[in-house]
Amino acid sequence: MRKAELPDQLKGVAFALRTSDKAGVTRTRTRAKDLLPVSRGIRIPLAAQPSGADAVRAYTDVDDTSILVLCSAARVIGMPVPAPQEGDWRIHLPRRRGFAAPRRANVAGHLLTLAPDEVMECDGVRLTTPARTWLDLASMRNSVDDLVIAGDYLVSSHGEDFPFPRDAICRIQELRNIVGRYPGLRGIRKAREALELIRVGVDSVPESRMRLALVMAGLPEPVLNHIVRGDSGLPVLWPDAAYPDHRIALQYDGEHHGREDQYQKDIVRAEVSARYGWYEVRVSRIDLTGDRPGVVGKVRSALAYRAEIALRAGRGAGH
Repeated sequence: MRKAELPDQLKGVAFALRTSDKAGVTRTRTRAKDLLPVSRGIRIPLAAQPSGADAVRAYTDVDDTSILVLCSAARVIGMPVPAPQEGDWRIHLPRRRGFAAPRRANVAGHLLTLAPDEVMECDGVRLTTPARTWLDLASMRNSVDDLVIAGDYLVSSHGEDFPFPRDAICRIQELRNIVGRYPGLRGIRKAREALELIRVGVDSVPESRMRLALVMAGLPEPVLNHIVRGDSGLPVLWPDAAYPDHRIALQYDGEHHGREDQYQKDIVRAEVSARYGWYEVRVSRIDLTGDRPGVVGKVRSALAYRAEIALRAGRGAGH
């Protein structure tokens, strides 16, 4: 007998039996061999390869109390998942304290108390808000740097003068508020320390690591969201980070900078930098590794070079 076709909303995604019941799918159909039972009450078509919200929505559809937390919530939001949890693809679900933690295949259960304003819906998935998700990550085996990187991502924004304007996912004040709400929470000291280092204007994990490496080495903190304007007042350069007083632009070159089209853009960018009197420091992935990241030496040398140039110019003016 030919199997009944699944409704469009169940094709290619993991779904809860509760959802298929509402869609009119019989339980006999959900026991067919083309559907894999990945957890109690959840099925996924064998040929499906869902990602993002489509892969986890079923876990919050199983009942009205299920909410994604920790790295599961972070992945839906798009936050960088800290290194200790990168390989953890379990679904993290909580229950209120006083109840038994969720127990099912592919699920990590937790006991958490969540305020109503700490839960949201994103693409049909119930999960903790960005600020609460960030705070919960502090309770796990994550470093302060990990929390800064995740926080930088959440608060990053760029105005209309940038090629790709961007609104913050949440504000720094929201992170401050959630930290103040739970003074005795596990990991709160790390969260407070990280909060002091989070900045608006970082576009990627490497850019966060670059900034942190410079600050930890005792170098001046670079300016983010700086715009170099031409004679007409229009923007001509958007450094990843900058020392405006020294006219030093830091540019992180990721893997895509090896492409021919990006290579040509980088050449033009360097020419524009030189034309307007800016010294460009290009930073690679290798420059961010090790106990003594190469970026520190590069920036220290650039600052010394620009200071020497300024000193010579001052002596010349004096004569």
